[in-house]
Amino acid sequence: MSETVYTQAMTTVAMVFEAIAAAVLLIGLLFFSVSSLLQWVRIRNGQSAYRLMRQGFGGVLLLSLEILVAGDLIRTVAVAPTLDNVIVLGIIVLIRTFLSFSLEIEIDGVPPWRKALVSGAIVAANAQRKANTEPSAS
Repeated sequence: MSETVYTQAMTTVAMVFEAIAAAVLLIGLLFFSVSSLLQWVRIRNGQSAYRLMRQGFGGVLLLSLEILVAGDLIRTVAVAPTLDNVIVLGIIVLIRTFLSFSLEIEIDGVPPWRKALVSGAIVAANAQRKANTEPSAS
């Protein structure tokens, strides 16, 4: 009976991680949509607003991928640690790692191993900071 309770609890924890990742995506999309619109209205620079949206939301995507990997790890290790599930987890982590590298290269223009290690949250915060420090077009 206690194993069933533990399995259900860990499944719930993994689902909470997935819900948090979805919330991060939604809130990040809304936040950077509004920030980009305000940036465009404030300085009338579409390129700056686009860069803010692209880099900021790219950072949000990176952060949500990191959260999803944590949820997958919990689900695989704590709920069903079979060889098949570990292999599937390895494939999922490889795919998400490739996506993360691709996003980082797209956002920053350099491979992740050629710059300081940063997380998705730092990328998003840097995008917001850059947008706030750019001179106005007037």
